[in-house]
Amino acid sequence: MLFSKRERRISRIMIVEDEPLVAFDNEHMLIDAGYEVVATVASLADARTVIESEPLDLVLTDITLSGEGDGLDVARAAGEKAIPVLFVTGNCSERAKALALGCLSKPYSERVLLSALNTIDDHLQGKELKKVPEQLILYPGE
Repeated sequence: MLFSKRERRISRIMIVEDEPLVAFDNEHMLIDAGYEVVATVASLADARTVIESEPLDLVLTDITLSGEGDGLDVARAAGEKAIPVLFVTGNCSERAKALALGCLSKPYSERVLLSALNTIDDHLQGKELKKVPEQLILYPGE
């Protein structure tokens, strides 16, 4: 088949975002692109509950969250279950490098988000990365 469907390692995603409009947009962009959004949550506590109860292929989390804890804490919880993390944030922190695959800088378009996910998927499959979206920073070590 000339145009076969791309084999994805990432299909089940949790979104951790406390800005309702951003969370809504991300959820719909991912669903429209064929991903399964397992949960969209706004807090560390809710993220931990999903991490403990659902199989996930990737966590997309903002670093800055309202309430107790932040995206770094979400990444630590995901790391305990060996779930890869991609930070989606306006402030890619140096402290994040040891906790995630990379960081996607906000604001981003649907095209950039989907391209970043394809890049992360290829990275997880050990494929050679030909082009990394400009707003995506991949961290070494994963």
